[in-house]
Amino acid sequence: MMRVSDLIPLPAERSEFRDDQRLMGAVLVQAGKLKPEDADRILKHQQERGLRFGDAGRELGLLDASDIEFALARQFNFPYLRPGESKVSEEVVAAYDPFGAQAEALRNLRSELKLRWFDRDGACKALAVISGARGEGRSYITANLAMVFAQLGARTLLIDADLRNPRQHQLFGVEGRVGLSAVLSERAGLEAVQRVAPIPNLSVLPAGTRPPNPVELLARPLFGEVLRHLAAQVDVVLLDCPATGESADAQTIAVQAGAALIVARKNSARKWRVQGTFDRVAQAKAMIVGAVLNDF
Repeated sequence: MMRVSDLIPLPAERSEFRDDQRLMGAVLVQAGKLKPEDADRILKHQQERGLRFGDAGRELGLLDASDIEFALARQFNFPYLRPGESKVSEEVVAAYDPFGAQAEALRNLRSELKLRWFDRDGACKALAVISGARGEGRSYITANLAMVFAQLGARTLLIDADLRNPRQHQLFGVEGRVGLSAVLSERAGLEAVQRVAPIPNLSVLPAGTRPPNPVELLARPLFGEVLRHLAAQVDVVLLDCPATGESADAQTIAVQAGAALIVARKNSARKWRVQGTFDRVAQAKAMIVGAVLNDF
């Protein structure tokens, strides 16, 4: 049996900007959105006209509103992406449209989860995200929740514990061949955890190769040990689970996490299925922190 101490630990350092990178011009030059000589032109114009850097850049036609939003977000450690610059899927709407209605709804959900679970005590770090059936938007909600927690500055780990129909490696553009299934079968250590390069504070442990015995792997004591080991090194762990209507995997995962969030899709989910999901997880002695109606 592999010991948790044998596993390669998840790096825990936080992403920080040096002081010189906090200047808007330096941020834009570093990101390749502004040439150094153009930054010098803007600085000169800024001094001559007594303007802010962004306003001076717009007057010269070297910057637009999106460039300024990008630089401000980096200065305040609020990362987001623009289409085409990353392998992260545009389904992770909080990464590409952090000022839109969907992202605001996700931030409201984040606040509720902090109040109801993550801020209760230091041991409440893991949360299983579950649904009664496939197609309810569970993976979408999990991925976007991971993004908004990372934007908050929390060291966030997303574990794709759906060993039957995994999606998180596709949503975040990471390698999906080696993941949780290899860790639980003792064929890999936690080098399987991958940082999402464009997003500070966010890492993903993909599901890996689909095993023939997912429920047995998740029921092994090693799963609980791995989860506790990882949770000790980050602030938030979110687990994407299989549908409860198709297997008993989600109950097992929720028990190890300690709590679960139920996802149901508007005009699609059935009341009896949601109630059955609640009953099965509650009977397994895991806390239900709430339910979210997915309307996107």
